[in-house]
Amino acid sequence: MFNLVPELGIDLGTTNILVYLKGKGIVLREPCVVAKNVSTGGLLAVGTEAQEMLGKTPGNIQAVCPMSEGVIADYSTTLKMLEFIIAKVCGRSLLGIKPIVIIAVPSEVTPVEKGAVTQAAREAGAKQAYPIEEPRAAAIGAGLPISKPGGNMIVDLGGGTTDIAVLSLDGTVISKSIRVGGIKMDEVIQRHIKNKYNLMIGDRTAEEIKLKIGSASPLQEELLLDVKGRDLVAGLPKVVTISSLEIREALDEPVTAIMGRIKNVLELTPPELSADIIERGIVLTGGVALLRGLDQRIAHETGIHVIVAEDPLSCVAVGCGKALDQLDAIRDQFIETGFG
Repeated sequence: MFNLVPELGIDLGTTNILVYLKGKGIVLREPCVVAKNVSTGGLLAVGTEAQEMLGKTPGNIQAVCPMSEGVIADYSTTLKMLEFIIAKVCGRSLLGIKPIVIIAVPSEVTPVEKGAVTQAAREAGAKQAYPIEEPRAAAIGAGLPISKPGGNMIVDLGGGTTDIAVLSLDGTVISKSIRVGGIKMDEVIQRHIKNKYNLMIGDRTAEEIKLKIGSASPLQEELLLDVKGRDLVAGLPKVVTISSLEIREALDEPVTAIMGRIKNVLELTPPELSADIIERGIVLTGGVALLRGLDQRIAHETGIHVIVAEDPLSCVAVGCGKALDQLDAIRDQFIETGFG
């Protein structure tokens, strides 16, 4: 018999939210931004439409990112956002049929933070909601053979956190998380531009700089970019030209922090699994995996070849969706942790 109950895999990230609908694949991909009325608290826009309002709203409208460093920072706004998304994906014509949801969480969140995510999903309209660790979901989405014996190393580089894990036989052998990701990189770019040029730029401009000329390793040909902002001395609009070299130097702080955590995981990995990782390589997922030269930097410092997953931005969401086929095992694990 055809199953009317929708099954969703949700990657509720700090910067983006992706939803996988079983049987259809990824059906929603939006920035994790909400615009709301300050007086009433009502939602005005979600996703791309809300992102376009960041820094441009009048006093009665507030555009916010309700997630911070991979966890819920504003519970009520996250709840309303999930309600909107679930209704949009499932439709309002299913006569009250509630979906089953698997939702990704960073590997080192506290039990309270993990419980808040699943509770928000249930309050937003899910019949059942279960968490899955982001590196495990990313590994499944990237197609790694984690159900078989042998070490698989995944580095999921998101907006708020970077999760590093070694997986084997459907289990996590070792997992570490660091609250450094794309947003932290944007912040160091903003700080660099402010300190060197006395120029104030917004979050979106910093991200644009990172995407257009950011890098973690030297480029064959360095790049230049004109950047617009507000002069902190004169208070007037100003344009400066910056280079990829200076942005790479600014990004060295967060990249070095991520490298340190990757090396820490490798040091703690059992020798037999280390041999597998040397043979199979380190797989990168998440939006920051697309930073120029990051794979080369990791390969150079670890001596292990590095593979950027196909469509790294979607791996966690696809992994959540594929994990729906293992729902019984995930449900049992969820109950064992005391949340069932």
